[in-house]
Amino acid sequence: MNLSRVALAGFAAWVVFCIVGFVAHAVLMEDLYGAHSAFMRPTADANARLPLAFAAALIGFFAFAYAYAKGYEGGTGIQEGLRFGVLVGVMLIAFVLVWDYMAYPLSRTFLLALVIDYIVEFAIYGTVVGMVYRRK
Repeated sequence: MNLSRVALAGFAAWVVFCIVGFVAHAVLMEDLYGAHSAFMRPTADANARLPLAFAAALIGFFAFAYAYAKGYEGGTGIQEGLRFGVLVGVMLIAFVLVWDYMAYPLSRTFLLALVIDYIVEFAIYGTVVGMVYRRK
């Protein structure tokens, strides 16, 4: 395993996450978040926690890239990365998102938007990792 490539792949996916996440959540789903603002932190409180969230995401993307590298089967990076990203997205939906829907008053529309978002976003992140990571 090429650990420098793993780190580079994780960092690249994190950079893409910062951009794609902003577009998806602050632009495309802005109205959905607004409709659910009654049980969310006020914007100023949420923004004060952004450094922690971005740091945690960076650590998560290093783990994401590491897991990809451990399971890498030698196929094309784009194809394997896409498949890996979709799989992780499905896992997050099953282990986190559906449970959030059970615990918090999310509308079905918001849940569906987030399901689609998780699949698409993690497919993108997996593709980025697959493009950057290569075995020696």
